[in-house]
Amino acid sequence: MSLSTLDIGWNEIEDVGAQHLPDILRHNKTLITLNLECNRIEHVGAQYLADGLRNNTTLTTLNLGQNQVEASGAQHLADALRHNKILTTLCLKSNQIGDVGAQHLANALRDNTALITLNLEFNQIGDVGAHNLAKGLRHNTTLTALNLDNNKIEDIGAQHLTHALRHNTTLTTLCLDSNQIGDVGSRHFADALRHNTTLTTLSLGGNDIGDVGAVHLADALRHNTTLTTLNFASNGIRDVVVAQHFADALRHNATLTALSLHNVRIGNTGTQYLADALRSNTTLTTLNLYNNAIGVLGAQYLADALRYNTSLTTLSLQGNQIGEVGAQHFADALRHNTTLTTLNLAYNKIKDIGAQHLSNALRHNRTLTTLNLWATHTEDDTIDKINEFLKCNRKGRKL
Repeated sequence: MSLSTLDIGWNEIEDVGAQHLPDILRHNKTLITLNLECNRIEHVGAQYLADGLRNNTTLTTLNLGQNQVEASGAQHLADALRHNKILTTLCLKSNQIGDVGAQHLANALRDNTALITLNLEFNQIGDVGAHNLAKGLRHNTTLTALNLDNNKIEDIGAQHLTHALRHNTTLTTLCLDSNQIGDVGSRHFADALRHNTTLTTLSLGGNDIGDVGAVHLADALRHNTTLTTLNFASNGIRDVVVAQHFADALRHNATLTALSLHNVRIGNTGTQYLADALRSNTTLTTLNLYNNAIGVLGAQYLADALRYNTSLTTLSLQGNQIGEVGAQHFADALRHNTTLTTLNLAYNKIKDIGAQHLSNALRHNRTLTTLNLWATHTEDDTIDKINEFLKCNRKGRKL
């Protein structure tokens, strides 16, 4: 049997073991996926791999995550990318490549015509590294996904990346979670979304974006016609007016299908704005409102919206405070809603009465297939009944 996938991650092969890999890459004609994650490979081992990649004609996926190749190792790999015409996915997360390593890779992106996915999360590339990558993106015509999570990128770096988005016509996914982008950087992304026509996924969770930056981004969604997924979780929103702007965007936007606003503390009032928008929105399929201080009133607003909404399939309300009464509101909604398939109500102070309401509602509902009630204080019999109803829905029939 021909070997197409080799997974030797977490084996501590180090540079000594890596020196044998070039021979494999030169002579093997079937291997397409190689996982070398967490093997203590440093720049010398990266050089061995790069030598093998120069003339390899089969390998399409290489995972070097959580090694120690650093900037010099990134340089070796970047040199290989100038010659390699096959590799489409490269993961270098947690390799301490820094801004210098990012520059080497950026230079390679100018010439490389094969790579479509590049993961550089946890590499401390900072604004300088982001600037270098932005230069590479201006000329690259094949990369579709770039992950820069946890890289200490601030507003200046965001500005450089957004300028690149004005010229780049291939990148569809950009992840920038857990950086240090603030209101200014968010405004740059808002401006970019008004002009860019290719980006479909933007992840800005866990940054330092406040009310002003959030409003700019929400307003840009009114005009954008390509973005389908936006992660804006865990930013510094303090004013419910932000939720109002996102709600207004949902009334006008006809392409966004997934929106994550978890842990932005919109409360009941902010939830009301979003719920009102859901009554008329026909494109959003996934909404994440985890940990938003939503109580009984917010649950009622959302439940009422579900009676009218015909597109939402996944709703997450984990870590809120809807309680027994809130659970009853959702139970009433489930009797009428025919599109929701996944509902997450974990950690919501729901007890047996609330769970019983949900169980009774599922007797009539034919579409919900997943209901998360973790940390619900209820009888096992009630949970068993709920699971049986869900199982029957997954099979396409009712008891």
